[in-house]
Parts: sequence; C-alpha cells; structure tokens
Amino acid sequence: MDAFLISTGIVALSEMGDKTQLLAIVLAARFKRPWTICFGILIATLVNHAVAGLLGVGVAYLLDPHVLRWAVGLSFLAMAGWLLVPDRLEAEATARPTNGLGVLGATLVMFFLAEMGDKTQVATIALAARYHDLAAVVGGTTAGMMLANAPAVFLGEAIARRVRMNLVHGIAAAVFAALGVLTLLNVGQFF
Repeated sequence: MDAFLISTGIVALSEMGDKTQLLAIVLAARFKRPWTICFGILIATLVNHAVAGLLGVGVAYLLDPHVLRWAVGLSFLAMAGWLLVPDRLEAEATARPTNGLGVLGATLVMFFLAEMGDKTQVATIALAARYHDLAAVVGGTTAGMMLANAPAVFLGEAIARRVRMNLVHGIAAAVFAALGVLTLLNVGQFF
C-alpha cells in the first residue's frame, strides 16, 4: 500500500504545471471532449508507466542491492532538482495533433510521446526499482497522473490561475529529496 500511495502522491504533485498537464488543457480547449481525452490520457499513461515500471523492476533485479540503493537514492535527488525546473509546452507539440487520428488517437499518441523521458516516467522507473511492486507503482503513478490531469481537462485554466505551481513543485521536490536521503542512508532497510 505504501508503494501505491507514495507513487500516487509524488506523481500528482510533480505533474502540476508539467508539460503533459498543459497538453491536457490544450487538448480540452481544442476538442471539447473531456471524457474521451481523459480516457486517452489513462490508456497512454498505463502503457507508458507499465514499460517504465518493468524497466525499474529489471534494473532492481540486475543490480547489486548496494549499487541499486545508491542509484535510486541519487535518482530521487535528481528528480527533486528537476522538479524545480519549470516545464513548457513546445509549440510543435500542438501544431497538428490529429493527423486523422481523432480525439482519442491524438490524445493517446501525444500523451505517450510527451511522457517519454518525462519526470513522471523517470519517477516510475525509480519507484519500481525502489519498491519492487510493479502493480502498485504503475497503479499509483497512473492514479497520480489522472489526479493531476483530469481536473486540468475539465477545469483547465481556472485551476492554473489559482494554484501556485512553484509551491506545489517545491513540495514535490522536498518529498523526492527526503526519499532520496532516506534511501541513501538506508533508513527503513529499503534494500
């Protein structure tokens, strides 16, 4: 249960103001089909995070526990720093989003590609390596993505104007930093 809750919380916080959340707002404004967009986000995230989680579990299996502890701890610290760098939605990402795919197809493709190498994908790899519980981590990171992006689809800019993203990112960075330090110090015998 810890793996699910921590994965959900970390991703929900780190996703606030992220480029995929901005993409959700753009798609909602363009297509005005919120349920279809949310379904596309869910499917794209499940596939992307399942692949990332499998990679994390594989890394955990291949590495010596001492090396893994340092790799995961340092990756959590790197994620803390990365969260403090604001995201922007690249103009070319929204230039021609459909290419005949329809709303669902466009959302699936754009979200899957936007998540490649994104903070939440890297976090999913690290969390899966840390917790060794693929289902809980992928379920948690996907739930976190939906917690952050579904309201963006339905409420969009109204939320963005009221929430201080730098504060949310600071909290998420602090959580990642704490997890990194605890992992490096081997507190709780994580590995």
